[in-house]
Amino acid sequence: MSHLTPPFIIAMLIALTVHEWSHGMAAYLLGDSTAKYEGRLTLNPFTHLDILGTILFLTVGFGWAKPVPIDPRAFRHPKRDITLTALAGPASNLVLAFLTVGIATGTHALGVPGGNRFLEEFFQSMLFLNLGLMAFNLLPIAPLDGSKIVAMFVPFRYEAAYEEFLRNGPILLLFLLLAERLLNIPLIVWWISFIVSPVLRLMSVLL
Repeated sequence: MSHLTPPFIIAMLIALTVHEWSHGMAAYLLGDSTAKYEGRLTLNPFTHLDILGTILFLTVGFGWAKPVPIDPRAFRHPKRDITLTALAGPASNLVLAFLTVGIATGTHALGVPGGNRFLEEFFQSMLFLNLGLMAFNLLPIAPLDGSKIVAMFVPFRYEAAYEEFLRNGPILLLFLLLAERLLNIPLIVWWISFIVSPVLRLMSVLL
């Protein structure tokens, strides 16, 4: 799948925008207005784009958006609410993926010979970008959403050790990315496949 076609670019903008907007909206509903005050409670994709992350998306099909700022001090239950805010992003991509398959199936636009090529590529991009973005962000490595979700279940006596692990997260993530690209060790691909495969099987049953 090309990364420079209009259908892919549109799908990328939708997936990234809804992901970040969902973080901000979840935080807002839980009592933190930081994202609202900084203009991030919007579906304008250009508000959420990160330059490097966007370039990587367009060149290699992998990237990221600007993280939505949150202030845990505004939450009534910080540990729980941070987890819910983190979970909102991947959950939104899962919802988009199901909506994509539902609409594509209903309109017979996904993988139908002789169908509208633009729509076919758009729906395919929407499906796999959203599932990939969901799975990647569920990696329990900082600064990804998965690290904040796991934090909810870390016992109090291990919180300090987990905080130390989180501080080393960007280095670990960089190692995984380099191993993927330079050493051909597909650790991230394995993780994404582990998360996405059962979702695709569920889709085939439900839709």
